Amino acid sequence: MRRVTKMVTVAAAATFALAACGGGSSEGSSGDSTGSATSDIKVGLAYDVGGRGDQSFNDSAAAGLDKAKTEFGFETKELEASNGETDAQREERLRLLAQGGYNPVIAVGYAYATALGKVAPEFADTQFAIIDDSTLEKTANVTSLVFAEEQGSYLVGAIAAEASKTGNVGYVGGVNTPLLQKFEAGFTQGAKAVNKDIKVQVKYLSQPPDFSGFGAPDKAETTAQGMIDADADVIYAAAGGSGSGVFKAIKAAGADHWAIGVDSDQYLTADASVKDIILTSMLKRVDTSVYDFVKSAVDGKVLTGVQEFDLSDEGVGYSTSNSAVEPYEAKADELKKQIIDGEIKVSATP
Repeated sequence: MRRVTKMVTVAAAATFALAACGGGSSEGSSGDSTGSATSDIKVGLAYDVGGRGDQSFNDSAAAGLDKAKTEFGFETKELEASNGETDAQREERLRLLAQGGYNPVIAVGYAYATALGKVAPEFADTQFAIIDDSTLEKTANVTSLVFAEEQGSYLVGAIAAEASKTGNVGYVGGVNTPLLQKFEAGFTQGAKAVNKDIKVQVKYLSQPPDFSGFGAPDKAETTAQGMIDADADVIYAAAGGSGSGVFKAIKAAGADHWAIGVDSDQYLTADASVKDIILTSMLKRVDTSVYDFVKSAVDGKVLTGVQEFDLSDEGVGYSTSNSAVEPYEAKADELKKQIIDGEIKVSATP
């Protein structure tokens, strides 16, 4: 069952009431989407760098929104982010959505925390959600959707260690922040649980406040190639859209080299030319969190506070779409049970 750090159910019938306005489908998947709504709420979503089409983090959020829109029928507006933008630009994006009557508004990614801290108090009647940040938990109209990334990363770390023939694996993080360090920490612990002597190479593509590491596949490819040259044969990419560069480097390295994806099941979402080298992905169910939050708004009982998704409720996990991971599933599932049962405590810090 999902752990809730702080959970308040707010009766918001005036804001989130249902109205039977006829059936039909919405038009488009980005920008304005009106169509024939069956619910009178309007949902706004502000993407992180990479936006729709990153085959990872943002696409998972989009999938959750699409599922809710298909099921409940409502108007949506989706706005894109760009590399190198400022907090002022993020503020403007959130204000545009709130001023346009979109309620709730979902900010995809912790990079919105500062901007949302300024915008949310200006729109007290609008419920916001932010993915991957809980620093605004005392702001009444902000819901935090967070995950135990270290738990899912522990499992793919164990898989990486079992699959490695060189005893040398790599971790490529998008931006060196506490959130991405959770992925690193879990991956390293899981790998060492299988092979205490394994070498784990760690590289980040950018340092905050530079968030370009989530949209720099060329840099990721060069970084991964350096790890391969230093004997890594399995590399975990937790870098959003940059992950495609890691996949490209692994593909070029040839047989006995594997990549591990993140957030979405990237064996299913990545370019067909590289999917065969994606052994597994650390699943982070951003789609589930977005869907659950939007559904609560449609139901008129919007979730607030900090909502945490972990292994116990399948909020994180690992994918099995590539049959090549099958030999390593038994160990991963054993470790998963031990984590859920509390026998293994996974640290969230390196």
